[in-house]
Amino acid sequence: MSSQPIDSAPVAMSHRARMEILFAILLALFLSALDQTIVGTALPRIVTDLGGNDLYTWVVTIYLLTATITGPVYGKLSDQFGRRPLLTIGVGLFLVGSFLSGLSGDMFQLILFRGIQGLGAGAIFPIALAVIGDLFTPQERGRYQGLFGAVFGLSALIGPALGGLLTDTIGWHWVFFVNLPIGAVAMAIIWRLLPGGRPEGVSRRIDYAGVFLFSAALIPILVGLTNKQTLDWLDPWVGGLIAIGLVIALLFLWVESRAAEPIVPLRLFRDRTYAGSMAAVFLASFGFFAAIIFLPRWFQVVNGSSATESGYQVLPLLAGLIFSSVVSGAVVSRTGRYKGILLGALVCLAVGLWLTTGLRADTQLPVLWAWMFLTGVGIGPTLAVYTIVVQNAVPVELLGVATSNLTFFRQVGGTVGLAIAGTIFGTTLGTEAPRQLQSRLLEAGVPPDRIQALSELAAGRSLDQDDLAGVGDLGARILAAVPETLRPMVEPFLPAVVEAVHQAFSLAVAETFWLGLLATIAAIGATVLIREHPLRGRAEMPRRAATLTA
Repeated sequence: MSSQPIDSAPVAMSHRARMEILFAILLALFLSALDQTIVGTALPRIVTDLGGNDLYTWVVTIYLLTATITGPVYGKLSDQFGRRPLLTIGVGLFLVGSFLSGLSGDMFQLILFRGIQGLGAGAIFPIALAVIGDLFTPQERGRYQGLFGAVFGLSALIGPALGGLLTDTIGWHWVFFVNLPIGAVAMAIIWRLLPGGRPEGVSRRIDYAGVFLFSAALIPILVGLTNKQTLDWLDPWVGGLIAIGLVIALLFLWVESRAAEPIVPLRLFRDRTYAGSMAAVFLASFGFFAAIIFLPRWFQVVNGSSATESGYQVLPLLAGLIFSSVVSGAVVSRTGRYKGILLGALVCLAVGLWLTTGLRADTQLPVLWAWMFLTGVGIGPTLAVYTIVVQNAVPVELLGVATSNLTFFRQVGGTVGLAIAGTIFGTTLGTEAPRQLQSRLLEAGVPPDRIQALSELAAGRSLDQDDLAGVGDLGARILAAVPETLRPMVEPFLPAVVEAVHQAFSLAVAETFWLGLLATIAAIGATVLIREHPLRGRAEMPRRAATLTA
Protein backbone atom coordinates (compact mmCIF):
# COMPACT_ATOMS: atom_id res chain seq x y z
CA MET A 1 0.00 0.00 0.00
CA SER A 2 1.43 3.34 -0.91
CA SER A 3 2.06 6.01 1.66
CA GLN A 4 -0.85 8.26 2.51
CA PRO A 5 -1.01 12.06 2.55
CA ILE A 6 -0.71 13.60 5.99
CA ASP A 7 -4.37 14.72 6.04
CA SER A 8 -5.84 11.31 5.25
CA ALA A 9 -7.46 8.87 7.64
CA PRO A 10 -5.30 6.59 9.85
CA VAL A 11 -5.62 3.85 7.21
CA ALA A 12 -6.01 5.18 3.68
CA MET A 13 -8.92 3.75 1.69
CA SER A 14 -12.09 4.91 -0.01
CA HIS A 15 -15.16 5.93 1.96
CA ARG A 16 -17.13 3.07 0.38
CA ALA A 17 -14.52 0.50 1.49
CA ARG A 18 -14.63 1.89 5.03
CA MET A 19 -18.40 1.61 5.14
CA GLU A 20 -18.29 -1.98 3.88
CA ILE A 21 -15.73 -2.89 6.53
CA LEU A 22 -17.84 -1.13 9.15
CA PHE A 23 -20.84 -3.21 8.04
CA ALA A 24 -18.80 -6.42 8.32
CA ILE A 25 -17.48 -5.42 11.75
CA LEU A 26 -20.99 -4.70 13.01
CA LEU A 27 -22.14 -8.07 11.63
CA ALA A 28 -19.36 -9.86 13.53
CA LEU A 29 -20.21 -7.93 16.69
CA PHE A 30 -23.86 -8.77 16.26
CA LEU A 31 -22.98 -12.47 16.04
CA SER A 32 -20.92 -12.34 19.22
CA ALA A 33 -23.55 -10.37 21.15
CA LEU A 34 -26.48 -12.39 19.80
CA ASP A 35 -24.87 -15.63 20.93
CA GLN A 36 -25.08 -14.46 24.55
CA THR A 37 -28.86 -13.94 24.35
CA ILE A 38 -30.07 -16.51 21.84
CA VAL A 39 -28.54 -19.52 23.62
CA GLY A 40 -30.20 -18.75 26.95
CA THR A 41 -33.66 -19.32 25.50
CA ALA A 42 -32.65 -22.68 24.04
CA LEU A 43 -30.77 -24.01 27.09
CA PRO A 44 -33.74 -25.71 28.80
CA ARG A 45 -34.46 -27.72 25.63
CA ILE A 46 -30.75 -28.47 25.16
CA VAL A 47 -30.46 -29.82 28.70
CA THR A 48 -33.59 -31.94 28.16
CA ASP A 49 -32.06 -33.50 25.03
CA LEU A 50 -28.46 -33.86 26.17
CA GLY A 51 -28.87 -34.34 29.93
CA GLY A 52 -26.26 -33.00 32.35
CA ASN A 53 -28.41 -30.55 34.29
CA ASP A 54 -25.59 -30.17 36.83
CA LEU A 55 -23.43 -28.71 34.01
CA TYR A 56 -26.12 -26.24 32.91
CA THR A 57 -24.32 -23.04 33.89
CA TRP A 58 -21.04 -24.11 32.32
CA VAL A 59 -22.51 -23.80 28.83
CA VAL A 60 -22.54 -20.03 29.42
CA THR A 61 -19.60 -19.80 31.82
CA ILE A 62 -17.03 -21.45 29.54
CA TYR A 63 -17.90 -19.06 26.71
CA LEU A 64 -17.46 -15.99 28.90
CA LEU A 65 -14.31 -17.43 30.46
CA THR A 66 -12.46 -18.09 27.20
CA ALA A 67 -13.65 -14.84 25.62
CA THR A 68 -12.54 -12.74 28.61
CA ILE A 69 -9.11 -14.33 28.92
CA THR A 70 -8.20 -14.14 25.23
CA GLY A 71 -9.35 -10.55 24.60
CA PRO A 72 -6.18 -8.72 25.77
CA VAL A 73 -3.98 -11.33 24.06
CA TYR A 74 -5.73 -10.80 20.72
CA GLY A 75 -5.52 -7.04 21.16
CA LYS A 76 -1.75 -7.09 21.66
CA LEU A 77 -1.15 -9.55 18.81
CA SER A 78 -3.25 -7.44 16.45
CA ASP A 79 -0.92 -4.50 17.16
CA GLN A 80 2.05 -6.69 16.30
CA PHE A 81 0.76 -8.74 13.36
CA GLY A 82 -2.11 -6.70 11.94
CA ARG A 83 -5.88 -6.64 12.48
CA ARG A 84 -6.97 -8.75 9.50
CA PRO A 85 -5.28 -12.06 10.35
CA LEU A 86 -6.25 -11.91 14.04
CA LEU A 87 -9.84 -10.88 13.36
CA THR A 88 -10.15 -13.56 10.68
CA ILE A 89 -8.83 -16.17 13.12
CA GLY A 90 -11.32 -14.97 15.73
CA VAL A 91 -14.34 -15.08 13.43
CA GLY A 92 -13.17 -18.42 12.03
CA LEU A 93 -12.85 -19.99 15.49
CA PHE A 94 -16.26 -18.62 16.41
CA LEU A 95 -17.85 -20.20 13.34
CA VAL A 96 -16.06 -23.54 13.89
CA GLY A 97 -17.25 -23.52 17.50
CA SER A 98 -20.79 -22.68 16.35
CA PHE A 99 -20.83 -25.54 13.83
CA LEU A 100 -19.49 -28.07 16.33
CA SER A 101 -21.85 -26.84 19.08
CA GLY A 102 -24.78 -27.53 16.76
CA LEU A 103 -23.51 -31.10 16.29
CA SER A 104 -22.99 -31.77 20.02
CA GLY A 105 -24.16 -35.18 21.21
CA ASP A 106 -23.72 -34.64 24.94
CA MET A 107 -23.21 -31.82 27.42
CA PHE A 108 -19.43 -32.27 27.69
CA GLN A 109 -19.08 -31.83 23.93
CA LEU A 110 -21.27 -28.74 24.00
CA ILE A 111 -19.19 -27.17 26.78
CA LEU A 112 -15.96 -27.92 24.90
CA PHE A 113 -17.28 -26.45 21.64
CA ARG A 114 -18.74 -23.41 23.41
CA GLY A 115 -15.23 -22.84 24.77
CA ILE A 116 -13.97 -22.78 21.17
CA GLN A 117 -16.69 -20.26 20.34
CA GLY A 118 -15.47 -18.10 23.20
CA LEU A 119 -11.88 -18.33 21.95
CA GLY A 120 -13.10 -16.73 18.74
CA ALA A 121 -15.43 -14.22 20.38
CA GLY A 122 -12.52 -12.90 22.46
CA ALA A 123 -11.06 -11.43 19.28
CA ILE A 124 -14.19 -9.94 17.78
CA PHE A 125 -15.12 -7.11 20.14
CA PRO A 126 -11.70 -5.59 20.99
CA ILE A 127 -10.27 -5.91 17.48
CA ALA A 128 -13.48 -4.55 15.95
CA LEU A 129 -13.16 -1.44 18.12
CA ALA A 130 -9.49 -1.18 17.19
CA VAL A 131 -10.38 -1.39 13.49
CA ILE A 132 -12.67 1.62 13.96
CA GLY A 133 -9.67 3.34 15.50
CA ASP A 134 -7.62 2.49 12.41
CA LEU A 135 -10.21 3.58 9.87
CA PHE A 136 -11.38 6.83 11.44
CA THR A 137 -9.85 9.71 13.34
CA PRO A 138 -10.93 10.34 16.96
CA GLN A 139 -13.14 13.17 15.71
CA GLU A 140 -14.94 10.74 13.38
CA ARG A 141 -15.09 7.67 15.64
CA GLY A 142 -17.92 8.85 17.86
CA ARG A 143 -20.59 8.65 15.18
CA TYR A 144 -19.59 5.06 14.40
CA GLN A 145 -18.71 3.67 17.81
CA GLY A 146 -22.09 4.78 19.08
CA LEU A 147 -23.49 2.08 16.78
CA PHE A 148 -21.78 -0.58 18.89
CA GLY A 149 -24.12 0.02 21.80
CA ALA A 150 -27.03 -0.13 19.37
CA VAL A 151 -25.83 -3.53 18.12
CA PHE A 152 -25.82 -4.92 21.66
CA GLY A 153 -29.26 -3.53 22.32
CA LEU A 154 -30.56 -5.01 19.06
CA SER A 155 -29.07 -8.43 19.88
CA ALA A 156 -30.75 -8.37 23.29
CA LEU A 157 -34.05 -7.55 21.57
CA ILE A 158 -33.85 -10.18 18.83
CA GLY A 159 -32.00 -12.94 20.68
CA PRO A 160 -34.71 -14.37 22.97
CA ALA A 161 -37.40 -14.38 20.27
CA LEU A 162 -35.11 -15.87 17.61
CA GLY A 163 -33.82 -18.50 20.03
CA GLY A 164 -37.33 -19.52 20.96
CA LEU A 165 -38.50 -19.56 17.34
CA LEU A 166 -35.60 -21.71 16.12
CA THR A 167 -35.84 -24.08 19.08
CA ASP A 168 -39.60 -24.58 18.74
CA THR A 169 -39.66 -24.95 14.94
CA ILE A 170 -36.51 -26.57 13.52
CA GLY A 171 -34.54 -27.51 16.64
CA TRP A 172 -32.02 -26.02 19.08
CA HIS A 173 -29.10 -26.99 16.80
CA TRP A 174 -29.99 -24.05 14.55
CA VAL A 175 -29.38 -21.63 17.41
CA PHE A 176 -25.72 -22.30 16.55
CA PHE A 177 -25.98 -23.00 12.82
CA VAL A 178 -27.64 -19.62 12.20
CA ASN A 179 -24.24 -18.01 12.88
CA LEU A 180 -22.62 -19.64 9.85
CA PRO A 181 -24.07 -17.68 6.89
CA ILE A 182 -23.90 -14.34 8.72
CA GLY A 183 -20.33 -14.99 9.85
CA ALA A 184 -19.28 -16.09 6.37
CA VAL A 185 -20.44 -12.76 4.90
CA ALA A 186 -18.58 -10.81 7.59
CA MET A 187 -15.39 -12.83 7.10
CA ALA A 188 -15.49 -12.44 3.31
CA ILE A 189 -15.73 -8.64 3.52
CA ILE A 190 -13.06 -8.41 6.23
CA TRP A 191 -10.64 -10.59 4.26
CA ARG A 192 -11.27 -8.74 1.00
CA LEU A 193 -11.09 -5.14 2.20
CA LEU A 194 -9.28 -4.88 5.53
CA PRO A 195 -5.56 -4.12 5.06
CA GLY A 196 -3.63 -7.31 5.74
CA GLY A 197 -0.01 -6.23 6.06
CA ARG A 198 2.01 -6.23 9.24
CA PRO A 199 2.85 -2.85 10.79
CA GLU A 200 6.50 -2.07 10.14
CA GLY A 201 8.83 -1.14 12.96
CA VAL A 202 6.84 -3.15 15.51
CA SER A 203 8.48 -5.99 17.43
CA ARG A 204 7.16 -9.46 16.59
CA ARG A 205 8.33 -10.88 19.92
CA ILE A 206 5.46 -12.65 21.70
CA ASP A 207 5.23 -12.45 25.48
CA TYR A 208 4.68 -16.18 26.07
CA ALA A 209 5.30 -15.93 29.82
CA GLY A 210 2.81 -13.09 30.09
CA VAL A 211 0.15 -14.99 28.13
CA PHE A 212 0.61 -18.07 30.32
CA LEU A 213 0.55 -16.21 33.64
CA PHE A 214 -2.35 -14.00 32.53
CA SER A 215 -4.44 -17.08 31.74
CA ALA A 216 -3.27 -18.93 34.86
CA ALA A 217 -4.33 -15.98 37.03
CA LEU A 218 -7.68 -15.27 35.40
CA ILE A 219 -9.01 -18.82 35.16
CA PRO A 220 -9.18 -19.47 38.94
CA ILE A 221 -10.40 -15.93 39.65
CA LEU A 222 -13.25 -16.10 37.12
CA VAL A 223 -14.18 -19.67 38.05
CA GLY A 224 -14.19 -18.71 41.74
CA LEU A 225 -16.41 -15.71 41.06
CA THR A 226 -18.74 -17.93 39.02
CA ASN A 227 -18.90 -20.53 41.81
CA LYS A 228 -19.94 -17.73 44.18
CA GLN A 229 -23.44 -18.02 42.71
CA THR A 230 -23.94 -21.26 44.64
CA LEU A 231 -21.18 -21.32 47.30
CA ASP A 232 -19.89 -19.08 50.10
CA TRP A 233 -16.92 -16.76 49.79
CA LEU A 234 -14.90 -18.87 52.24
CA ASP A 235 -15.46 -22.08 50.31
CA PRO A 236 -12.17 -23.36 48.80
CA TRP A 237 -13.81 -23.40 45.35
CA VAL A 238 -14.54 -19.68 45.71
CA GLY A 239 -12.17 -17.92 48.08
CA GLY A 240 -9.43 -20.50 47.58
CA LEU A 241 -9.47 -20.20 43.79
CA ILE A 242 -9.61 -16.41 43.92
CA ALA A 243 -6.65 -16.33 46.33
CA ILE A 244 -4.60 -18.58 44.03
CA GLY A 245 -5.48 -16.38 41.07
CA LEU A 246 -4.48 -13.20 42.90
CA VAL A 247 -1.09 -14.66 43.85
CA ILE A 248 -0.43 -15.60 40.22
CA ALA A 249 -1.66 -12.14 39.16
CA LEU A 250 1.04 -10.53 41.32
CA LEU A 251 3.64 -12.71 39.59
CA PHE A 252 2.13 -11.69 36.24
CA LEU A 253 2.53 -7.99 37.08
CA TRP A 254 6.15 -8.57 38.06
CA VAL A 255 6.88 -10.39 34.79
CA GLU A 256 5.05 -7.76 32.70
CA SER A 257 7.05 -4.94 34.27
CA ARG A 258 10.19 -6.57 32.82
CA ALA A 259 8.85 -7.91 29.52
CA ALA A 260 10.07 -6.41 26.24
CA GLU A 261 6.60 -6.64 24.61
CA PRO A 262 4.10 -7.16 27.46
CA ILE A 263 0.56 -8.18 26.52
CA VAL A 264 -0.62 -5.62 29.09
CA PRO A 265 1.76 -2.62 28.90
CA LEU A 266 1.78 -1.35 32.48
CA ARG A 267 3.30 1.97 31.40
CA LEU A 268 -0.06 2.94 29.91
CA PHE A 269 -1.52 3.13 33.41
CA ARG A 270 0.82 6.02 34.21
CA ASP A 271 -1.45 8.18 32.05
CA ARG A 272 -4.28 9.27 34.32
CA THR A 273 -6.70 9.52 31.39
CA TYR A 274 -6.08 5.89 30.47
CA ALA A 275 -6.07 4.67 34.09
CA GLY A 276 -9.15 6.72 34.98
CA SER A 277 -11.06 5.34 32.00
CA MET A 278 -10.21 1.74 32.94
CA ALA A 279 -11.30 2.30 36.54
CA ALA A 280 -14.52 4.07 35.51
CA VAL A 281 -15.52 1.32 33.04
CA PHE A 282 -14.77 -1.37 35.64
CA LEU A 283 -16.95 0.35 38.25
CA ALA A 284 -19.79 1.40 35.92
CA SER A 285 -20.20 -2.25 34.90
CA PHE A 286 -21.41 -3.11 38.42
CA GLY A 287 -24.75 -1.37 37.96
CA PHE A 288 -25.20 -2.38 34.32
CA PHE A 289 -24.68 -6.10 34.85
CA ALA A 290 -26.81 -6.13 38.02
CA ALA A 291 -29.68 -4.50 36.13
CA ILE A 292 -29.44 -6.95 33.21
CA ILE A 293 -29.38 -9.99 35.52
CA PHE A 294 -31.67 -9.13 38.44
CA LEU A 295 -34.45 -7.13 36.80
CA PRO A 296 -35.54 -10.00 34.48
CA ARG A 297 -35.63 -12.24 37.56
CA TRP A 298 -37.90 -9.76 39.32
CA PHE A 299 -40.24 -9.72 36.33
CA GLN A 300 -40.39 -13.53 36.35
CA VAL A 301 -40.67 -14.15 40.10
CA VAL A 302 -42.76 -11.20 41.28
CA ASN A 303 -44.54 -10.00 38.14
CA GLY A 304 -45.22 -13.52 36.84
CA SER A 305 -43.71 -12.96 33.38
CA SER A 306 -42.38 -15.83 31.29
CA ALA A 307 -38.66 -16.04 30.52
CA THR A 308 -39.18 -14.57 27.06
CA GLU A 309 -41.54 -11.86 28.34
CA SER A 310 -39.05 -10.83 31.02
CA GLY A 311 -36.48 -10.29 28.29
CA TYR A 312 -38.78 -7.80 26.62
CA GLN A 313 -39.65 -6.14 29.91
CA VAL A 314 -36.11 -4.70 29.96
CA LEU A 315 -36.71 -2.95 26.61
CA PRO A 316 -36.89 0.50 28.29
CA LEU A 317 -33.37 -0.06 29.61
CA LEU A 318 -32.14 -1.08 26.15
CA ALA A 319 -34.00 1.80 24.49
CA GLY A 320 -32.26 4.30 26.77
CA LEU A 321 -28.92 2.57 26.17
CA ILE A 322 -29.23 2.58 22.37
CA PHE A 323 -30.47 6.18 22.25
CA SER A 324 -27.75 7.62 24.47
CA SER A 325 -24.98 5.50 22.91
CA VAL A 326 -25.72 6.76 19.41
CA VAL A 327 -26.42 10.36 20.46
CA SER A 328 -23.39 10.69 22.74
CA GLY A 329 -21.09 9.35 20.03
CA ALA A 330 -22.47 11.84 17.53
CA VAL A 331 -22.15 14.74 19.99
CA VAL A 332 -18.54 13.86 20.79
CA SER A 333 -17.80 13.62 17.06
CA ARG A 334 -19.38 17.03 16.44
CA THR A 335 -17.99 18.93 19.45
CA GLY A 336 -14.76 17.11 20.23
CA ARG A 337 -15.67 17.21 23.95
CA TYR A 338 -16.29 14.13 26.02
CA LYS A 339 -15.62 14.64 29.72
CA GLY A 340 -18.84 16.55 30.41
CA ILE A 341 -20.86 13.94 28.51
CA LEU A 342 -19.34 11.11 30.54
CA LEU A 343 -19.91 12.86 33.86
CA GLY A 344 -23.50 13.68 32.90
CA ALA A 345 -24.10 10.07 31.87
CA LEU A 346 -22.70 8.70 35.13
CA VAL A 347 -24.83 11.11 37.17
CA CYS A 348 -27.84 9.93 35.16
CA LEU A 349 -26.86 6.31 35.84
CA ALA A 350 -26.48 7.04 39.55
CA VAL A 351 -29.92 8.64 39.71
CA GLY A 352 -31.49 5.73 37.83
CA LEU A 353 -29.88 3.18 40.14
CA TRP A 354 -30.89 5.20 43.21
CA LEU A 355 -34.51 5.23 42.05
CA THR A 356 -34.37 1.48 41.44
CA THR A 357 -33.32 0.89 45.05
CA GLY A 358 -36.96 1.78 45.78
CA LEU A 359 -38.21 -1.33 43.98
CA ARG A 360 -41.02 -3.11 45.83
CA ALA A 361 -43.48 -5.89 45.03
CA ASP A 362 -46.22 -3.36 44.28
CA THR A 363 -44.08 -1.02 42.14
CA GLN A 364 -46.08 -0.04 39.07
CA LEU A 365 -44.54 -1.20 35.79
CA PRO A 366 -44.63 2.23 34.06
CA VAL A 367 -42.72 3.68 37.01
CA LEU A 368 -40.11 0.90 36.87
CA TRP A 369 -39.82 1.31 33.09
CA ALA A 370 -39.07 5.02 33.59
CA TRP A 371 -36.34 4.17 36.11
CA MET A 372 -34.90 1.62 33.69
CA PHE A 373 -34.92 4.05 30.77
CA LEU A 374 -33.03 6.61 32.85
CA THR A 375 -30.52 3.94 33.88
CA GLY A 376 -30.06 2.92 30.24
CA VAL A 377 -29.47 6.54 29.22
CA GLY A 378 -26.66 6.61 31.77
CA ILE A 379 -25.13 3.34 30.56
CA GLY A 380 -25.05 4.09 26.82
CA PRO A 381 -22.21 6.65 26.75
CA THR A 382 -20.01 4.39 28.90
CA LEU A 383 -20.11 1.83 26.07
CA ALA A 384 -19.14 4.27 23.32
CA VAL A 385 -17.31 7.30 24.68
CA TYR A 386 -14.68 5.70 26.93
CA THR A 387 -13.39 3.86 23.87
CA ILE A 388 -12.91 7.19 22.11
CA VAL A 389 -11.13 8.60 25.17
CA VAL A 390 -8.72 5.67 25.46
CA GLN A 391 -7.94 5.47 21.74
CA ASN A 392 -7.26 9.20 21.68
CA ALA A 393 -4.90 8.95 24.67
CA VAL A 394 -2.58 6.17 23.45
CA PRO A 395 -0.15 5.94 20.53
CA VAL A 396 -1.62 4.55 17.31
CA GLU A 397 0.58 1.46 17.51
CA LEU A 398 -1.07 0.50 20.85
CA LEU A 399 -4.71 0.92 19.77
CA GLY A 400 -5.36 -2.83 19.84
CA VAL A 401 -4.02 -3.59 23.28
CA ALA A 402 -5.53 -0.42 24.79
CA THR A 403 -8.98 -1.18 23.36
CA SER A 404 -8.86 -4.82 24.42
CA ASN A 405 -7.90 -3.81 27.96
CA LEU A 406 -10.97 -1.57 28.12
CA THR A 407 -13.17 -4.49 27.05
CA PHE A 408 -11.44 -6.71 29.59
CA PHE A 409 -12.02 -4.31 32.49
CA ARG A 410 -15.69 -3.98 31.52
CA GLN A 411 -16.21 -7.76 31.50
CA VAL A 412 -14.29 -8.43 34.70
CA GLY A 413 -16.02 -5.52 36.43
CA GLY A 414 -19.38 -7.06 35.55
CA THR A 415 -18.27 -10.47 36.84
CA VAL A 416 -16.95 -9.07 40.13
CA GLY A 417 -20.03 -6.88 40.55
CA LEU A 418 -22.38 -9.82 39.99
CA ALA A 419 -20.55 -11.95 42.54
CA ILE A 420 -20.84 -9.23 45.19
CA ALA A 421 -24.41 -8.40 44.20
CA GLY A 422 -25.32 -12.09 44.46
CA THR A 423 -24.06 -12.13 48.03
CA ILE A 424 -26.06 -9.00 48.86
CA PHE A 425 -29.16 -10.50 47.27
CA GLY A 426 -28.89 -13.81 49.13
CA THR A 427 -28.17 -12.17 52.49
CA THR A 428 -31.03 -9.70 52.16
CA LEU A 429 -33.51 -12.35 51.03
CA GLY A 430 -32.56 -14.58 53.94
CA THR A 431 -33.09 -11.70 56.39
CA GLU A 432 -36.21 -10.17 54.86
CA ALA A 433 -38.18 -13.36 54.14
CA PRO A 434 -38.94 -14.24 57.79
CA ARG A 435 -39.37 -10.57 58.71
CA GLN A 436 -41.90 -9.95 55.93
CA LEU A 437 -43.70 -13.22 56.69
CA GLN A 438 -44.21 -12.32 60.32
CA SER A 439 -45.41 -8.83 59.41
CA ARG A 440 -47.88 -9.99 56.73
CA LEU A 441 -49.23 -12.85 58.82
CA LEU A 442 -49.81 -10.51 61.73
CA GLU A 443 -51.69 -8.15 59.40
CA ALA A 444 -53.73 -11.14 58.17
CA GLY A 445 -54.97 -11.77 61.70
CA VAL A 446 -52.89 -14.84 62.49
CA PRO A 447 -52.55 -15.33 66.25
CA PRO A 448 -49.01 -14.46 67.41
CA ASP A 449 -48.46 -17.96 68.80
CA ARG A 450 -49.00 -19.46 65.31
CA ILE A 451 -46.98 -16.94 63.31
CA GLN A 452 -43.62 -18.51 64.13
CA ALA A 453 -44.80 -21.97 63.19
CA LEU A 454 -46.28 -20.78 59.91
CA SER A 455 -43.13 -18.80 59.08
CA GLU A 456 -40.93 -21.82 59.60
CA LEU A 457 -43.22 -24.05 57.58
CA ALA A 458 -43.47 -21.61 54.69
CA ALA A 459 -39.89 -20.39 54.46
CA GLY A 460 -37.58 -21.87 57.01
CA ARG A 461 -37.82 -25.65 57.13
CA SER A 462 -39.81 -26.54 54.05
CA LEU A 463 -38.27 -24.35 51.33
CA ASP A 464 -34.73 -23.21 50.71
CA GLN A 465 -33.72 -19.89 49.16
CA ASP A 466 -33.71 -21.30 45.62
CA ASP A 467 -37.38 -22.22 46.05
CA LEU A 468 -38.27 -18.75 47.31
CA ALA A 469 -36.45 -17.11 44.38
CA GLY A 470 -37.76 -19.53 41.74
CA VAL A 471 -40.26 -18.86 38.99
CA GLY A 472 -43.72 -20.36 38.68
CA ASP A 473 -46.54 -20.77 41.19
CA LEU A 474 -44.90 -20.00 44.53
CA GLY A 475 -48.06 -20.75 46.48
CA ALA A 476 -48.29 -24.24 45.00
CA ARG A 477 -44.61 -24.92 45.78
CA ILE A 478 -45.05 -23.79 49.37
CA LEU A 479 -48.13 -25.92 49.84
CA ALA A 480 -46.45 -28.97 48.27
CA ALA A 481 -43.51 -28.61 50.65
CA VAL A 482 -45.71 -28.53 53.76
CA PRO A 483 -46.61 -31.90 55.36
CA GLU A 484 -50.11 -32.91 54.30
CA THR A 485 -51.43 -32.89 57.87
CA LEU A 486 -50.42 -29.25 58.29
CA ARG A 487 -51.72 -27.90 54.98
CA PRO A 488 -55.14 -26.89 56.37
CA MET A 489 -53.30 -24.58 58.80
CA VAL A 490 -51.21 -22.95 56.03
CA GLU A 491 -53.66 -22.77 53.12
CA PRO A 492 -55.95 -19.96 54.40
CA PHE A 493 -52.95 -17.67 54.76
CA LEU A 494 -51.17 -18.68 51.57
CA PRO A 495 -51.84 -15.36 49.73
CA ALA A 496 -50.26 -13.44 52.61
CA VAL A 497 -47.24 -15.76 52.58
CA VAL A 498 -46.74 -15.34 48.82
CA GLU A 499 -47.09 -11.58 49.12
CA ALA A 500 -44.49 -11.54 51.88
CA VAL A 501 -42.00 -13.60 49.88
CA HIS A 502 -42.47 -11.38 46.83
CA GLN A 503 -41.83 -8.30 48.94
CA ALA A 504 -38.70 -9.88 50.42
CA PHE A 505 -37.50 -10.79 46.93
CA SER A 506 -38.13 -7.22 45.74
CA LEU A 507 -36.22 -5.76 48.66
CA ALA A 508 -33.33 -8.14 47.96
CA VAL A 509 -33.19 -7.09 44.30
CA ALA A 510 -33.42 -3.42 45.27
CA GLU A 511 -30.52 -3.83 47.70
CA THR A 512 -28.20 -4.98 44.90
CA PHE A 513 -28.56 -1.59 43.21
CA TRP A 514 -26.96 0.16 46.17
CA LEU A 515 -23.72 -1.57 45.15
CA GLY A 516 -24.13 -0.25 41.61
CA LEU A 517 -24.89 3.22 42.95
CA LEU A 518 -21.76 3.33 45.14
CA ALA A 519 -19.63 1.97 42.29
CA THR A 520 -21.05 4.60 39.91
CA ILE A 521 -20.20 7.38 42.38
CA ALA A 522 -16.63 6.00 42.47
CA ALA A 523 -16.68 5.93 38.64
CA ILE A 524 -17.59 9.62 38.66
CA GLY A 525 -14.51 10.25 40.81
CA ALA A 526 -12.33 8.30 38.38
CA THR A 527 -13.75 10.23 35.42
CA VAL A 528 -13.04 13.57 37.11
CA LEU A 529 -9.34 12.60 36.96
CA ILE A 530 -9.45 12.22 33.17
CA ARG A 531 -7.73 14.96 31.16
CA GLU A 532 -9.80 16.10 28.21
CA HIS A 533 -7.29 15.89 25.37
CA PRO A 534 -8.41 17.50 22.10
CA LEU A 535 -9.64 14.85 19.69
CA ARG A 536 -7.15 14.47 16.86
CA GLY A 537 -8.33 15.20 13.36
CA ARG A 538 -7.05 13.87 10.07
CA ALA A 539 -4.14 16.26 9.82
CA GLU A 540 -2.92 15.29 13.28
CA MET A 541 -2.98 11.51 12.84
CA PRO A 542 0.27 9.59 12.37
CA ARG A 543 0.88 7.92 9.02
CA ARG A 544 -0.02 4.40 10.12
CA ALA A 545 -1.06 3.32 6.64
CA ALA A 546 2.40 4.10 5.34
CA THR A 547 3.76 1.34 7.58
CA LEU A 548 1.44 -1.28 6.10
CA THR A 549 2.24 -3.40 3.12
CA ALA A 550 -0.54 -4.89 1.06
